[in-house]
Amino acid sequence: MNKEAVTEGLLFVVGEDGLTLTQLMDILEIEKEEAMTILTNLKAKYELEMSGIRLNFLGNTFKLTTKKEHKEFYQKLIENPESNTLSQAALETLAIIAYNQPVTRTQVDEIRGVNSGQVMRKLVAKNLIKETGRSDAVGRPILYKTTSDFLDYFGLATIEELPKIEELKIGEASEETDLYHSRYQENEDKPEEIEQL
Repeated sequence: MNKEAVTEGLLFVVGEDGLTLTQLMDILEIEKEEAMTILTNLKAKYELEMSGIRLNFLGNTFKLTTKKEHKEFYQKLIENPESNTLSQAALETLAIIAYNQPVTRTQVDEIRGVNSGQVMRKLVAKNLIKETGRSDAVGRPILYKTTSDFLDYFGLATIEELPKIEELKIGEASEETDLYHSRYQENEDKPEEIEQL
């Protein structure tokens, strides 16, 4: 088993939550010295010019992040009109946050039944959701809420204008629509614009 490869996968899965040294030691069942060697080797690997990510130590956790020298290209991606449409996963995640805010990523994951870290990072990058403090729960996870850009995107004046849950048709097998489809989708005649987030 390649423990560096496993560690890389673990860091990818945990996303913005990061991975503590203790967690890595427990998961891989290794001693501190070996864990540090693995992290040091990964850090050196990512610092090579051919890599687009880096390993950072932030807030007592190790996290994979992008390289700041590539920032202009990430900004172009965010500003690209083709990347401004929202996928079904993004709409689903937004709905959960909008109706439950402030909410942690773990709570969103539990409702959706899948890991929402990547989708939520993209929603933060698009400024549709933002960090709004930390929960009092164990580990003090980050709380998220929607932004004014979210309201603008869906043509809402306030969050209170969201349709009431009981007004929405949910769970109809013949009509799998997102929570906003019936009231807010503007480009129904352009299915080619509905792309992955």
